[in-house]
Amino acid sequence: MAAQKRARARAAAVYHPPRIRPIIAPALPGDGVWRPTFSPGGTRAPVLVTEFRPEALYPQNVAGVAWIDHTRTSVWLYPGRLEPNVQMVSRGPMEIPPELRGRLVATFNSGFKLQDSGGGFTSGGHTYAPLKNGLATILRYRNGQMDVRAWAGGPIAGPNIVYARQNLPLIVNNAKLNPNLSDGPQWGATLGNAIRVWRSGVGIDAHGNLIYAAANDMTVGSLAEVLRRAGAVRAMELDINTYWTSFITYRAPGAIGAANLLSSMDRSPQRYLTPDDRDFFGVYVR
Repeated sequence: MAAQKRARARAAAVYHPPRIRPIIAPALPGDGVWRPTFSPGGTRAPVLVTEFRPEALYPQNVAGVAWIDHTRTSVWLYPGRLEPNVQMVSRGPMEIPPELRGRLVATFNSGFKLQDSGGGFTSGGHTYAPLKNGLATILRYRNGQMDVRAWAGGPIAGPNIVYARQNLPLIVNNAKLNPNLSDGPQWGATLGNAIRVWRSGVGIDAHGNLIYAAANDMTVGSLAEVLRRAGAVRAMELDINTYWTSFITYRAPGAIGAANLLSSMDRSPQRYLTPDDRDFFGVYVR
């Protein structure tokens, strides 16, 4: 009897994100319905993805969203060949290391160039560019916990932080949109000064799981609403414009079955399996 109670308690503790409620009626088949990406993931998939149409006035727009289970995954930040543009003792592999590809389940883009965002960068416990209080920061603690929050710890990351990557202010905080969202250049220079472009962002839900979102023809406000609707209680914008936005999943160990979150994403799903210019994140199954 005690064993059955423990089993029920463990089952109750397993969280699965609810379907993202469709905005446009009638909903298309699969709108907001989560599906697993990693075939050996078992009954608790480490990464779930979905698509939905986020704006009634723009029914042609489709957002891609990924949910990353913090109990099943480990997320790492990799410097690129050119970014961050700081002096580093070693930039590491600048790609997903071949010896780790057996556990690889996803990769995704980081933020703006540091010169454009004004943010800081910590990797391997060393702060290479000073962190700025008040800026949105995705970070990993020594215990493996992830967070997305407004930084308030001063210019140097503490000893309990493995990495910290900053990019502009939060766009979602306390499950509410930043009231200062606008289409101005403070949220990133766009190609041709267009208002609606490819945008990406990452947030964290109330259970500590990461949520990534990307779509074309987005304003920063519509990106923030996608992340909030997907369950993010805090979120930040990542890189924007066609060439820099990538979220890639892998169907099987060894980086087999690489696929972009949205088929309309510009970059090859083989990106990050060779050295890349920009820093990026790798997601591994535990």
